[in-house]
Amino acid sequence: MRLSDLKPDKGARRLKIRVGRGISAGRGKYAGRGIKGQGARSGGKKRQYFEGGQLPLVRRLPFKRGFTNIFRIEYQEVNLDLLNERFAAGAEVTPAALVTAGLIRSATEPIAILGRGDLDKPLTLHAHRITKSAAEKVEKAGGSVVKHELLVTGAHATVKKLRKVDLEALRNKKQ
Repeated sequence: MRLSDLKPDKGARRLKIRVGRGISAGRGKYAGRGIKGQGARSGGKKRQYFEGGQLPLVRRLPFKRGFTNIFRIEYQEVNLDLLNERFAAGAEVTPAALVTAGLIRSATEPIAILGRGDLDKPLTLHAHRITKSAAEKVEKAGGSVVKHELLVTGAHATVKKLRKVDLEALRNKKQ
């Protein structure tokens, strides 16, 4: 047997379909593209998920993709183990002190205290939000938590601050 004797299996190679080579070829006249329209034009392929120019389903549904919640509040997170390392017993942990310690970037943005690690010294924490486990650990160590109110303005305030009951009261007042 020589290299020139090798052949592919029967049926493994098929002839190329010759499109647009006359009626008798089977794919003649319109070459399988029909008469008119987008599919008949060169470069006129329909993209996947293309809906003819209307806003695609993917962009209409916020939980799929293409949605950004403009009312989202980004918290700067600080864990208890880091507070235990950086602050002395009885210290007042304010936003300014956290910036000085290098635990957060900005003193004006909201702060959240998370419960990773242990706290073995009493600290007075100033934060906008604290987890249940973190609050328990702080109180167990003899410290306290001062919760700051989150200052939000404009539409943000309407959405975040007003509860359903308050919104109902406003609607009834307008009527």
